[in-house]
Amino acid sequence: MKKDNVQFGIAIPQTFPSGKTDLSLLSGFISKAESLGYHSAWVQERAIGGGISNLDPIPLLSYVAALSSRLKLGTSVMLSDLRNPINFAKSLATLDQLSGGRLIVGLGIGGSTDVYAPFGISPRGRARRFEEGILLMKKLWSEENVTFHGRFWQTDGASISPRPLQTPHLPLWFGAHSPAALRRAVRLGDGWMGAGSATTRAFKEEIKLVRLFLVEEGRDPTTFALAKRVYVAVVSDKKAASERLQEWFGERYGRSGMALDVSVFGSEEECVEGLGEVVSEGVDLLMLNPVYDELEQAERLTRDIIPKL
Repeated sequence: MKKDNVQFGIAIPQTFPSGKTDLSLLSGFISKAESLGYHSAWVQERAIGGGISNLDPIPLLSYVAALSSRLKLGTSVMLSDLRNPINFAKSLATLDQLSGGRLIVGLGIGGSTDVYAPFGISPRGRARRFEEGILLMKKLWSEENVTFHGRFWQTDGASISPRPLQTPHLPLWFGAHSPAALRRAVRLGDGWMGAGSATTRAFKEEIKLVRLFLVEEGRDPTTFALAKRVYVAVVSDKKAASERLQEWFGERYGRSGMALDVSVFGSEEECVEGLGEVVSEGVDLLMLNPVYDELEQAERLTRDIIPKL
């Protein structure tokens, strides 16, 4: 089921254990990623929480847009329920304008409801809120004088300007795990990206459901992108890599042990085998996510791994 035209994306350095943002690393990484031929560069969102420093996705991608000219720029994923959809639609449209129409918007509902209270939002009805927000943003991106009457959002003749360069609306890739969320992704989205925190085994089960729902919803599978984020480290010293990955996962997710379950790391052969399992599922895009030595890893992946996939 492997596709001949699979694309490869790369995660933008976004977490800084020292707490100090390394602008030289960021600018050098983006220049290198573009010169190496990566299809796209991606960010995550961590709306709230302590631990490792994590840059906010929209300002970061605005910075990256100015440093690049060809790379697609993606979010995987942002929690749209925490935002007013009118302001959010305007911010994303502006980013699409600044990037010359290179934005891919990855959205999700989040795996935990704990994040809602600090934002003054009730988690009750969050799936309905999420869906309404998506529908309203699509209208704002493609129509003038939008009238919308939902449970959570109401507008009478609202509009935003400028609208995105991409038409009829920005491409929406969803992050989702549960069957209900996967079906919603198929119904409302343009693509789905499996989480980096999901094992390859779990991803294989989820992608089966996505393909089933594409048929049931009457969607053309050639117009719906399938992707996965994979945490990766190409190394000769596997023990040292294991320790560094567990340290990062402990700071980022609060669960150091999950690094060994979800990451692909080790020798070139081990990484080709591990990443090949994902590629063989017929993904359109594999998003590679080094979490340390990012420049070196970006180069090694294009030189030693990607050609073998």
